[in-house]
Amino acid sequence: MSNTRSLREEHQVILKVLDCFEVALTRARADGVVTSDIFAPFVEFFRGFADRCHHCKEEDELFPCLNACGMPRDVGPIAVMLHEHRVGRAHVRAIAESLPAADDADAAARQAVLQHGFAFLEMLRNHIFKEDHVLFDMADQMVEGSAAAALADAYRAREVSPDYQQTHDRCARIARELRERYGSAARGTSP
Repeated sequence: MSNTRSLREEHQVILKVLDCFEVALTRARADGVVTSDIFAPFVEFFRGFADRCHHCKEEDELFPCLNACGMPRDVGPIAVMLHEHRVGRAHVRAIAESLPAADDADAAARQAVLQHGFAFLEMLRNHIFKEDHVLFDMADQMVEGSAAAALADAYRAREVSPDYQQTHDRCARIARELRERYGSAARGTSP
């Protein structure tokens, strides 16, 4: 079994939500309507599913395992991925912080949501591509035997914790609602 299969599957969920996010951003830019009603669910999904559920498995389980197998943490792929996780968090934080003023029709806040939203969209798609086609391929080759078994056990331990399950279930529901709302207009996504 692949050391990264569950992470790759989670990427597919994130990519579908990113397609919906692109539709929402494009509509908001065209209509000039940027509100919490539109963007708060995306913020909740990105903070909950992408960061708390997905990134925790990468940062707390996969990356240390790769480091123990000989991949340096401070340079190379792990360092780049960690940096991009921080950049992504900063974009999502900026969006969340701008939403209350955007709700009050503040033009600068609306622009900040759009600017950070489009930057986050591009960054995260590129980030996922690099993980799926470089880092995860390396992980599937490097992590073997007892290290692979320990990594699989660590993923399972995270996934059965009540906090993880609650966050995962809430965010899966948000993802379904976003796909229902934007799916037919999103690229590669069915309603």
